[in-house]
Amino acid sequence: MLVKSRTALVRSVVTAVALGLICAGNPAFSEPSHGIAMYGDPALPPDFVSLPYVNPDAPKGGSLVTGEVGGFDSLNPHIRKGRVPWQLRFLAYESLMGRSWDEPFSLYGLLAESINVSEAGDSVEFVLRPEAAFSDGTPVTVEDVLWSYETLGTVGHPRYAGAWSKVASAEQTGPRAVRFTFNVEDRELALLMGLRPILKKAQWDGVDFTESGLTTIPISTAPYVITEFDAGRFVKLTRNPDYWGKDVPFKRGQDNIDELRMEFFGDATALFEAFKAGTLNALRETNAAKWDTQYNFPRVASGDVIKAEIPHDRPSGMTGFVMNTRKMLFADWRVREAMIQAFNFEFINAKLNGGQQPRITSYFSNSVLGMEEGPAQGRVAEFLSPHADDLLPGTLEGYSLPVSDGRESNRGGIRKAKALLEEAGWSVIDGVLQKDGQPFAFDILLKQGSSENQSIVNIYLEALERLGIAATVTTIDSAQYKERVVGYEFDMTYYSYGLSLSPGNEQLAYWGSDGVLTPGSRNLMGMVSPAAEDMISKMLTSESQEDYRAAVKALDRVLTAGRYVIPLWYSKYSRLAHDANLKYSERLPAYGDWIGFLPDVWWSEAEN
Repeated sequence: MLVKSRTALVRSVVTAVALGLICAGNPAFSEPSHGIAMYGDPALPPDFVSLPYVNPDAPKGGSLVTGEVGGFDSLNPHIRKGRVPWQLRFLAYESLMGRSWDEPFSLYGLLAESINVSEAGDSVEFVLRPEAAFSDGTPVTVEDVLWSYETLGTVGHPRYAGAWSKVASAEQTGPRAVRFTFNVEDRELALLMGLRPILKKAQWDGVDFTESGLTTIPISTAPYVITEFDAGRFVKLTRNPDYWGKDVPFKRGQDNIDELRMEFFGDATALFEAFKAGTLNALRETNAAKWDTQYNFPRVASGDVIKAEIPHDRPSGMTGFVMNTRKMLFADWRVREAMIQAFNFEFINAKLNGGQQPRITSYFSNSVLGMEEGPAQGRVAEFLSPHADDLLPGTLEGYSLPVSDGRESNRGGIRKAKALLEEAGWSVIDGVLQKDGQPFAFDILLKQGSSENQSIVNIYLEALERLGIAATVTTIDSAQYKERVVGYEFDMTYYSYGLSLSPGNEQLAYWGSDGVLTPGSRNLMGMVSPAAEDMISKMLTSESQEDYRAAVKALDRVLTAGRYVIPLWYSKYSRLAHDANLKYSERLPAYGDWIGFLPDVWWSEAEN
């Protein structure tokens, strides 16, 4: 589908005369570079051989078969419509630059051989590699780049719209050069412009990009192409032996496995049994108790399966049960705090994890970006002080989650929850918590197959019952679940989002007020916080790493004291069980088992 707009005319292929005018009016640029970092210089020099956490001499071959709970009805991860295997967005597409997961936020040339940011930081220019090609052998052109950015930014998935709205113009500045000029001050934009997937424009002539779910698989430049699938059951990707970028330093030692297959199952039990039987050859485990007690089957005992624990330095992110503040019931922070007090984390953690997993204490905990205990100090306090009158209790003074004595009764937590609910106007009459004659009742929405979440909720329901709360649970299939979550049709539901060491523009999609009414945002809690948006703005315009970190820590305080989510646990390492013939380098990336790790830098030593 050709996307037409007023700005598209400016972004079209320019004539030689126009090119001359553009060159005459160039902004002041520094020297073109092989890479870029958010702050300072990228760690790797221009002549680097490969990323530090790969084996540049890894053999090619073998297969990787992984499993997921749920299904899919689309293979285009760039549009709003449909459920897509999440891995496709990262395995089947490439961008102008590639990210090193050993640094907070550094990019190196991939489709582009160089990047050049203007001295004022208000524009960025990329030069394409002459050898860059799509999987069908046709060259990547500036026209493809401009079309991809325009299309994704206007009719693609909402994740692309925010950054595109900050682009004043996109234009060709040479046979293989493209420049993006920005309409706002935002240090991150130059990097974000290097991370958009590049698609082949000609493929979409006369085709509706927004409706292309299973009918048209986007042609890309990636080393893997989709070669077989059965909707909802499996997807197979095959390594392209003629992949254009195998000798690009950023790609050397990556994409070693010949076949990647993703199998889909109705529930976690079926998935685990498939791994035990050898149908799958790699599996991530998130339950510590299960890892210790159920991974003793014959294939582990014989050494055919390895239990690997991969450490990392990334933030904990937030995993838990989110409360939808669009619902009046959860609009009051005291009610949300009562829900947190009633949740007996220590007892549930002991029951399900043997007490091994640490609790998530804030959105950026386990990292240098996490909020510090006690009152806000220094630049953090300075950033937050203009919003003091609107901040919830604990934001400036310090906020921490309750800690129970580990007993099932959780009397202290229940007592505090009752007091908060009474303060908010709720009282128990004939055993029912009510206000103005209306009972306190809500529903917890779960996706089919989430047995661990069901176990957590079952324990939680007993505590809520002691408060006189009538909570119910609705379990639906993945398609219905996505539809309801996208439309914010839930009271409380499971919530899990990872966060990086370089939060930026995406934070507006997570916590920005636009997501209150716009379907499909990550602002599931429906929060409206000028303070949060101000901290994000400060993050994007900070001229020093110190101010940047202070802004993130301040944002962390606003989010955590907002009491939007009942936090669960996280792990300081990932648990990966895999066939013994699958290998990875001993030198691990800072992000550990994250995007760009499995299968990107793994290889197989199985006989072909």
